[in-house]
Amino acid sequence: MTDTTGTDAGIAASRDAVPETILEVNNLGVEFWVEGQFYPAAIDMNYEVRRGEVLAIVGESGSGKSTSSMSLLGLLPENSRVTGSIKLLGRELRGVDDATLRSLRGREIAVIFQEPMTALNPVYTIGFQIMEALRSHDRSMTPSEAKAQAIELLSMVEMPNPVQSFNKYPHQLSGGQRQRAMIAQSISGDPLLLIADEPTTALDVTVQAEVLDLLRNLHKRLDSAIILITHDMGVVADLADRIMVMKEGVVVESGTVDQIFHAPKHEYTQQLLASVPHLGLGVLETSPAIPEVVVAAEALTSVSLIRERASEAAEIIETRTPVLAFEDVAIDYPKRGRIPAFRAAEHIDLAIYPGEIVGLVGESGSGKTTLGRAAIGLLPIAEGKLTTVGADISDASQKDLFAIRRRTGIVFQDPASSLNPRMPIGQSIGEPILLAGLAKGKALDKRVEELLAQVELPRSYRNRFPHELSGGQRQRVGIARALALAPELLVADEPTSALDVSVQARFLDLLQELQQELQFACLFISHDLAVVDILAHRIAVMHHGKLVEAGTRDEILRGAKDPYTQRLIAAVPVPDPEEQRVRREARAALLAAGLEG
Repeated sequence: MTDTTGTDAGIAASRDAVPETILEVNNLGVEFWVEGQFYPAAIDMNYEVRRGEVLAIVGESGSGKSTSSMSLLGLLPENSRVTGSIKLLGRELRGVDDATLRSLRGREIAVIFQEPMTALNPVYTIGFQIMEALRSHDRSMTPSEAKAQAIELLSMVEMPNPVQSFNKYPHQLSGGQRQRAMIAQSISGDPLLLIADEPTTALDVTVQAEVLDLLRNLHKRLDSAIILITHDMGVVADLADRIMVMKEGVVVESGTVDQIFHAPKHEYTQQLLASVPHLGLGVLETSPAIPEVVVAAEALTSVSLIRERASEAAEIIETRTPVLAFEDVAIDYPKRGRIPAFRAAEHIDLAIYPGEIVGLVGESGSGKTTLGRAAIGLLPIAEGKLTTVGADISDASQKDLFAIRRRTGIVFQDPASSLNPRMPIGQSIGEPILLAGLAKGKALDKRVEELLAQVELPRSYRNRFPHELSGGQRQRVGIARALALAPELLVADEPTSALDVSVQARFLDLLQELQQELQFACLFISHDLAVVDILAHRIAVMHHGKLVEAGTRDEILRGAKDPYTQRLIAAVPVPDPEEQRVRREARAALLAAGLEG
């Protein structure tokens, strides 16, 4: 690995002259002009960020977390209006020209965007993109100097094989590696302030732990401040110093991590914490992080019912014929250009029954999504037998596959890239219904509005485009589209990754209610073991393309036999700052002893 000691020392020396307060925000307001009037997205926000501090902004999807933070650098669409004061090192940013803002972006304030697959340019290598960022701020830097520094940055973010990774395109990297590339590009200008917008969304727990360790180490080494935008309270407990809670564009509460987790004052903050799933608790009662708080009835009733229903259903599931069955299946990816053919999964034996949810967990690149895509015929199998909704699709024709897909649904991992950006969301949701000939005209409009209501989006949103929605709202659109044809089999690839905890609980409750009504089977691919613990009847664990362990949730999560499964469980963040500190110390001790692998 490249030695970055000299770089760190130089940056630290340059930080000595920086004032203690980096950012001051006063009476910040953000509005959007939609359909002839302004709608508020953030209202009278007041806060400051100090040097070396991590401020977490939490709240439900659409609460204004990302919008208010993107307004700091003028990264909002043209139909927005920003009011109030934004001062960086005492200098007012509101009203400055575009050239000035461009000079600040990356150098003074940088952003780690929520979806690296869409934020990184797919036609350029990650090395070229980091070099481009470096040279845009230092015109005197030669290409060879930029390349050397780009490789050094990839080493700093602990990218595997940084020299080889330099020449890779975004699609050739796993989700965790793309996130590391995005972080490397973001810190290329040694920013004073780093805005991390959902930096661990859709990452499996082990990679998430690595990225959080990376962010923590970088902000200490570089003495940069971080604004952490997230809905994951476990991540907040692990990384943040202070928390600001937002609801409907308003800051309802702020304080230190210990104050918010142990003595929340606002009812909404209490509900938010109460909605957090806890690995191993199953039926939530009173959160151990806030023992003196009586939790919200709606949030906990939902989670309790989910676990209770799952336990009852597990007793009768295996008396039925499976909806999805893998029998010694192997899946290959063919050779593409310079990329050699490789086997993504092998020796897969797994069955899912009507009304059952099987949770599929494992690290990024383990083969989880490969199985999900093969299940509905999006990937061919190389060996074995695969049966979906009663049909053998091992060598099915395109006509057969089309008929099978009308009886299945899939929620893709990345809603931003799976929705057509030129199509209003109402049209995206209604398209499968229209193509299947199930409804048209007013009947189609009514069905689209029903689906929007099921995923808790206003009917007026049917005329909005994907870029006008938050990440969580786009994920809900993808869920509504997948449920449009009332499928017998639903493949859910990280369906709750972009949802805040309270909406997540309601969605899981909705999913289970629909399943009881329609009796569809569900392959639930997730990195969130706490969600899988609450929802799934059985759990299968994948590692390097193989199923290493499968069983009931109690057998896997409370009696794991495989070392890899044990390591996954140990990496799960918990919404308790004190326990997170203990875990960090234990992990650091293992690393120091060279025992963690």
